Amino acid sequence: MDTATHQIVRMTTMSMTASARSTHGSPHHTIDVNGRHVITTDTPNRLGGTDSAPAPHELLPAMLASCISTMIGMYARARDWQPLDATVDVEYDPQAIPRHIHTTVNLPDGLTPDQVARLRRVAETCPVKQALEIGFTFEQQFVLHQPSAATAA
Repeated sequence: MDTATHQIVRMTTMSMTASARSTHGSPHHTIDVNGRHVITTDTPNRLGGTDSAPAPHELLPAMLASCISTMIGMYARARDWQPLDATVDVEYDPQAIPRHIHTTVNLPDGLTPDQVARLRRVAETCPVKQALEIGFTFEQQFVLHQPSAATAA
């Protein structure tokens, strides 16, 4: 791949964004995802929220389950396999060190051993799973916005 093509591919797959904003200072947040979608989070009543949406940390197992399920479904559809009503269950233990995730992929009856083996390999290609296995580095900054002269007056 030449340098120009590599740069184009890299630019289109480089980063994803999410911006969370509290609703009136409450634990309820709206999150803009890539400027195209909005999801919400909240906290349980015991933590001051209304439990109207998943808590932020609950999105991690949801993200993994939906990624694996999506990868399996796309693979099966691309091969015109029978409608593949698979479900993916993820158990996440946020207290364990190192963190522990157990995934169960429930497949419909009637698949051949070869199909099951292929789907097992496809599940391994889930970008979320791969990112969690590889690990992360974090950078963080805090920016204080000064009130403008118009709002300060």
